[in-house]
Amino acid sequence: MNEHVKIPPQDQDAMPADEHKMNPAPDYMPRHPGVGKLKDKVALITGGDSGIGRAVAVLFAREGAKVAIAYYDETKDAEKTKELVEAEGSQALLLPGDLGVKENATAAVEKTVEAFGQLDILINNAAMQWLDEDLTELSEDRLRRTFDSNVMAYFFCTQAALPHLKKGDSIINTSSVNAFAGMGSLISYSTTRGASLAFSRSLAGNLADKGIRVNTVAPGPIWTPFIPGTMPAEEVEDFGSQVPMGRAGQPWEVATSYLFLASSDGNYFNGQTLHPNGGMIVGA
Repeated sequence: MNEHVKIPPQDQDAMPADEHKMNPAPDYMPRHPGVGKLKDKVALITGGDSGIGRAVAVLFAREGAKVAIAYYDETKDAEKTKELVEAEGSQALLLPGDLGVKENATAAVEKTVEAFGQLDILINNAAMQWLDEDLTELSEDRLRRTFDSNVMAYFFCTQAALPHLKKGDSIINTSSVNAFAGMGSLISYSTTRGASLAFSRSLAGNLADKGIRVNTVAPGPIWTPFIPGTMPAEEVEDFGSQVPMGRAGQPWEVATSYLFLASSDGNYFNGQTLHPNGGMIVGA
């Protein structure tokens, strides 16, 4: 796919939304041959069925990792991602369920270890977002749903993963440019992404003496199911054109940040944030 693509108006009445319904399809395929950067590693990727999570799963598989894919209920997308991982010569495990429920998060980690015998990389990536321009109209149920998905699940998955992680292993949490710049129409989502950033920085200090690195990726406007699942159709048209590079990013362009932080290339990175955001200047 050409990196600068025309995005027509579209929307989906669902959250999470479905990648297989998007037009054009997001571009998730890695651009370079694998060189074994994650050979013999096992990664658990939450939200690994689609969007950035799918791109990370495929790239990690190409670099030699076995991949557990945790997702909410997007079965068709998840099965496609499993096929893509297997096409790279690796193995994939599908783990449906609401990770905002602690028992589900714990089960996802335990099933990963049971299937693959270890866990070396945790990618806390799954999230939900809704428009909430008028704070007075934001319901308690919606607010709690957002925090359960975007904050509590990160805590629960990490709590379950830590007994299995060892020196040299890595945790990477997804945040957002909105944690730094804010977004007036995404108040609750932006707040949760600020929480995931603070979680990363705090946890990095907490685990430094154990040799477990914790870092963050804070994407800008990326063409994922989040967009048609959240925005009105007319606002989806030409999504991302406001950034200096003039276009939305594709998931494959973000996945490389996760690979860098997860592999030995990122050995001296801890408590840091990478910003694949099309040239938006934000505080580090």
